[in-house]
Amino acid sequence: MKKCKLCDCNTTVISDTKTDNIYYRCLECDYIFMDEKHHLDAESEKKHYDNHDNNLESLGYVKMFEKLIEEFVALDAKDIKTALDFGCGEGEVLPILLERNGISCDRYDLFYFPEKVYEGKKYDLVCSTEVIEHLTNPLDTLKELLSHLNRDGYLLLMTYFHPSDDEKFLKWFYIKDVTHIGFFSTKTFEYLASKLNLEIVKHNSKNSVMFRKLS
Repeated sequence: MKKCKLCDCNTTVISDTKTDNIYYRCLECDYIFMDEKHHLDAESEKKHYDNHDNNLESLGYVKMFEKLIEEFVALDAKDIKTALDFGCGEGEVLPILLERNGISCDRYDLFYFPEKVYEGKKYDLVCSTEVIEHLTNPLDTLKELLSHLNRDGYLLLMTYFHPSDDEKFLKWFYIKDVTHIGFFSTKTFEYLASKLNLEIVKHNSKNSVMFRKLS
């Protein structure tokens, strides 16, 4: 039996008979992750992202980020002056919208903006939207992001929270994306907050959570 990638506790197996994919649900922190034998290689992963059409002309995509900024940044983190969008995608929509709201925003994306512009810098806000579910080792990435966050700064994550039982999980739309390999719940984020010295400022019980760095 595999140990959880986040907390190293025991897991149970979730087998998808339709795709033959195997997932593991942590009995402690509720993190669910796909067996690595089912992961795509980097070339196939990028080809999948190249098919996305997420830009300023995609009105629904823009509206999603406008709502995110309104609900989490404008209302709960008004002191933000600098930001990093980690995994901004080719369209860099969120950075552009943040800049329209008076926040200076750096961009990084493994495939489209690969220069690590955040090295040697710290920010008031680090955003990572629709990214963490793609990561093989999300805990390592989160620790790296927090090292670039000012004390009392904010970490804003967007990823859909997984269903509470295995049957619903196997019917869930979010696992149909072949690049989605890790899934989180409110319980998972509560565990991460306790482990990484964070405070959950707010979440919407659906797909977004904001943390504040305590030290």
